[in-house]
Amino acid sequence: MIDDIKLDAESRMKKSVSNVREALTRIRTGRASPALLEHLTVDYYGVATPINQVATVSAADARTLTVQPWERSMLAPIERAILESDLGLNPVTAGETMRIPLPPMTEERRVSMVKVVKSEGEEGKIAIRNIRRDAIGTVRDLLKEKEITQDEEKQTEGELQQLTDRYVAQIDEVVSEKEREVMEV
Repeated sequence: MIDDIKLDAESRMKKSVSNVREALTRIRTGRASPALLEHLTVDYYGVATPINQVATVSAADARTLTVQPWERSMLAPIERAILESDLGLNPVTAGETMRIPLPPMTEERRVSMVKVVKSEGEEGKIAIRNIRRDAIGTVRDLLKEKEITQDEEKQTEGELQQLTDRYVAQIDEVVSEKEREVMEV
């Protein structure tokens, strides 16, 4: 029973870390990354569809993304989606390929992006601490129902705290790595 609680908490904490990683891929750094456009959707025959399901998105070089739609008719909707996004990008269409030059980020923009990165990391840490709180609450309920001893409760709480510390450290690592990427000129 206690093992189930710990396994559930650990799997939820892993998901929190991967959610933070995924959220950070959407944050623009100085380099071109196809992940920058992954969250954008286009109207594909009346269905909101992610760009990477209607086109090939790749990084041509460190400052340019290319988008190659699978159907020529998708060029305009993809361009519209990019222009309407909050990314501040201006795609250039040449034939059947769209090139998206990434303007260099100003120092002010880099600093504001670092704040966004830190807030994403903090949200992930809060989620992990909430998971710990829920698990400890469940363990305390078991103690009240006399299904476990006080020693088992204290030991489990300690193990849950160690899990929490490990996953919070992983989030700190991911966040600091992204901060370095963002501040890189």
